[in-house]
Amino acid sequence: MFRKSTSGDFLYILLFIICFLQINVSAQEERIRALEKRIEELAKRQQHYPEVKFLSYKDRKRILVTGGAGFVGSHLVDRLMLQGHEVIVADNFFTGRKRNIEHWIGHENFELINHDIVNPLYIEVDQIYHLASPASPPHYMYNPVKTIKVNSIGTINMLGRICQNSPLTCMLFLKGLARRVRARLLFASTSEVYGDPEVHPQKESYFGNVNSFGPRACYDESKRVAEAMCYAYAQQEGIAIRIARIFNTYGPRMHMNDGRVVSNFVLQALQNEPITIYGTGKQTRSFQYVSDLVDGLIALMNSNYSTPMNLGNPDEYRIEQFASIIRDLIGSKASLQYTDAVVDDPKQRRPDITLAKTWLNWAPQISLTEGLNKTIEYFRNELHVKHHSERNVYFPKEWLHTQDIANVIPADHKEL
Repeated sequence: MFRKSTSGDFLYILLFIICFLQINVSAQEERIRALEKRIEELAKRQQHYPEVKFLSYKDRKRILVTGGAGFVGSHLVDRLMLQGHEVIVADNFFTGRKRNIEHWIGHENFELINHDIVNPLYIEVDQIYHLASPASPPHYMYNPVKTIKVNSIGTINMLGRICQNSPLTCMLFLKGLARRVRARLLFASTSEVYGDPEVHPQKESYFGNVNSFGPRACYDESKRVAEAMCYAYAQQEGIAIRIARIFNTYGPRMHMNDGRVVSNFVLQALQNEPITIYGTGKQTRSFQYVSDLVDGLIALMNSNYSTPMNLGNPDEYRIEQFASIIRDLIGSKASLQYTDAVVDDPKQRRPDITLAKTWLNWAPQISLTEGLNKTIEYFRNELHVKHHSERNVYFPKEWLHTQDIANVIPADHKEL
C-alpha cells in the first residue's frame, strides 16, 4: 500500500527541484566564466598592428626588401609599412631574425619569404631595396665564399641575367628581377669600398685603398664588384639604380654578437667587463643612428641621383673616446683593455655628405647621446631575457606620429 502524499512531501520535492536548478545554474555560470576567460586570452593573443597610412592604388608601391629581417632592413620595413606601401621581405635568416618583423606578420600589406637571394626570385614589384648581405666582420668572415656569392650572384639575380646563348635557350633562361619587371633598385653598398683610406674625409669620387687579398676582401671587393654590376646593367639594360655607401650604423635590433664596436662596447660595459679596444684606439669612426639611415635610403630611392652617395654621420670619434662615452652613459666601472690591431683595420673613417645634403636635403638628425641611450636600453633588455615569452621586441613608436620625410630636390637636378 502506498502512503498518501502530504503537503510536507510536496514542499520537500519543491525544495529539491529548486536546489537542483540552483546547482545547474551555478555550473552553467562557471562554464560561461571559463569561456569568457578563454575568449579574453585569445583576444590578447590576436595580432594588433600599428596603424598604417592608407594609400590609393596609384600611390601605393609593391616594395621588396632583401635582408628585411636584419638590423637595418627591419627598420626600413617599419617605415615603408607605416607609409602605406605593400612590403615583401626576402631573408634567409643567416643574421636576420623573425622577431625583428613579427609585428607585421599577417598584415595584408606584408609578406615574408624565407629565401636565399643566391637563387632567383620571381615576384612583381616596383622597387627593390637590396640589403641582403652579412655586414659585420665575424659574420662575413665566417663564410667568405658565401659572402662573395651573396654580393655577386645575389646582386645579379636582383638586377637581371643577360643571356648570350641561342634564342630558345634565352627563352628558358632565368631573368633577374629588376630587368624583368623594370623595377628601380637601390643597392646597399658600404664605406668599406674605400678600404683604409688615404683621403680624409671620404668623397664619393675617391677610388679607395683596398687590400684584395686581406681577410676583409670577401666583403670589400664583393661590394665593389656589385657596384660595378649595377652600373653595367644601368648602361646596357636601362635599369634605374641607386647606390648608397653606408657608414657605421647603430641602434636597437643590432645583433648581440655583431662583433662591431657599438655592440661590443655596450655589452661589455653593461656587464662591467673590460672594454676591448683593438690597436691604439686612436683610429676614428663616424656613427649614424639607424633612423637617420632609413631616412636617407628612402630619400635616395625616390631621388633622381644614380651615382654612389655616402650616407653617414660626419661627426668623428676616436675609438677609445667612443668607448669612454658609452661607459659614462651606462655608468659602468669597466676598464679599457687594449689588444693587437685587426688586419686592414682602417685608421680613419668619416663621410663627406655634401652630395646627400645637396640632392636629398638629408643630414643626420639624431645626436650620439640620444641614439646610444636607445641602443643601450635595447641591449639592457636583451640581457634580461630568460624565457621566449619575455623576448625583447622593439618598435620605434615615435615613427607612428611622424610625417613622411621631405624629399627636397632642386628643380634643376636632372637624373644622373
